[in-house]
Amino acid sequence: MTDTSTSTGLFNKLANLTNALGLAWWVEVETATPRCRYYFGPFISADEAQRSKHGYVEDLEQEGAQGIMAAVKRCKPQSLTVFEEDSNPSASLSGQLH
Repeated sequence: MTDTSTSTGLFNKLANLTNALGLAWWVEVETATPRCRYYFGPFISADEAQRSKHGYVEDLEQEGAQGIMAAVKRCKPQSLTVFEEDSNPSASLSGQLH
């Protein structure tokens, strides 16, 4: 029998290690309104990120975001939320670590 909290802790440590090495996968979501780019992750595999992508898009739709485009990519974002100059930061969601 495996302790779920132990498994999750080890999984998160592995995801953070792959991110530190620049090998993690992230879900990048861009919205037209508000004009923002969000990063959700890190994920160990592209498949895992792809399976999670819909939930992030759905959350942003429920918050009223429009013009949503999402992609899975290997990257190492410096910031989880990037606001465009003419955007209102208080009107949008912030990304969060997986």
